[in-house]
Amino acid sequence: MADFLKRAWAEVSLDDLAHNYRMIRGAAEPHSKIMAVVKADAYGHGDKYCARKLAALGADWFGVSNIEEAARLRNCGITNPVLILGYTPPSFAKSLAESGFSQTVYGLDYAGELSRFALDAGVKVKIHIKCDTGMGRLGFVCTDDKTAGGSAALVVWAAGLPGLIPEGLYTHFASADQHERGREFTGAQFDRFLDFKRRLLESGRSFALYHCCNSAALMLYPHMHLDMVRPGIILYGLPPSPETRDCLPLRPCMQLKTVISQLKTVSRGTVISYGRDYKTDRETRIATVPVGYADGYIRAMSGRAEMLVRGMRAPVVGRICMDQLMLDVSGIPGVREGDAVTVFGRQGDQKIRIDELSDYAGTINYETACLVGKRVPRIYMENGIEIGMQGLT
Repeated sequence: MADFLKRAWAEVSLDDLAHNYRMIRGAAEPHSKIMAVVKADAYGHGDKYCARKLAALGADWFGVSNIEEAARLRNCGITNPVLILGYTPPSFAKSLAESGFSQTVYGLDYAGELSRFALDAGVKVKIHIKCDTGMGRLGFVCTDDKTAGGSAALVVWAAGLPGLIPEGLYTHFASADQHERGREFTGAQFDRFLDFKRRLLESGRSFALYHCCNSAALMLYPHMHLDMVRPGIILYGLPPSPETRDCLPLRPCMQLKTVISQLKTVSRGTVISYGRDYKTDRETRIATVPVGYADGYIRAMSGRAEMLVRGMRAPVVGRICMDQLMLDVSGIPGVREGDAVTVFGRQGDQKIRIDELSDYAGTINYETACLVGKRVPRIYMENGIEIGMQGLT
């Protein structure tokens, strides 16, 4: 890797991605297809290389948030079916059809507009109908008998509109990752989904694909796998929640690294960084590293987090800046300018997990991974060799 890139960079292991996919494939019911969710630039890991690897491993479908993300997959050579899980303006019906994307439909008005634009363009758009069984976000509401009955009639109408090709019916679980705490509610959502499916079948409407399992449900509820499962965060080796940490032997795919740009020894009583919040209580060896909140290492971790230097933990001291931060490396022998620093990941026998940093920041590992900034290049490793880079192009 060119030296100019070694300010802050993320190393993504495609070998670990492959390991995780195989664990997921082994955990899923044999008849269930795998929809690899690569939205948000593959949860911050970089969709180009991750999607290509997942396709080569046998992923059946890909899930994305929007049409821009779907187009990125096509542009990097992905020919698999792609489901857009979120909103696409109905005026994009022609683009959806020509690219072969499947669009989520979650309401009758939206279905009508999509149908109208499809007819105007002389195309047919593939759709998956989403029903809301308790998430309260997108979908035809079917949280009780009354709403399910009304929504079933609307779905039959929507799925029969000209210019639309109904492929699937799905829902999303709100608390599957809570394991025992979420078991009852997840079970209720699944029962509502099956009831809604039954109502539609009795009305003469069936679909080729029924799916509801996110990462947590895939691991915890094999009887809910149905025709397809939708793993997301676990593809990248991260548990959906602390309660699910030991469900599968996953391997985190990403490590974030930087270097020491300056070393200096400061006297007792020296203030470090903005606001003068931190003052040394002894002679201190301070290492400045060129990574900051613009790279996704947010200020909330100031004075809480640690990084790995020469295989030892060094605390972050003072406020984290936009592009830099400071470490106390007083207790670490042999530290030099230019030494590699592991922000999260492994160094020697020590490791810092994304979950650890997420706890300090009061958030979840999904957000921490997604926040790794776009100016941080992703370096892709396979069999111990760098095979490509995404970013800084």
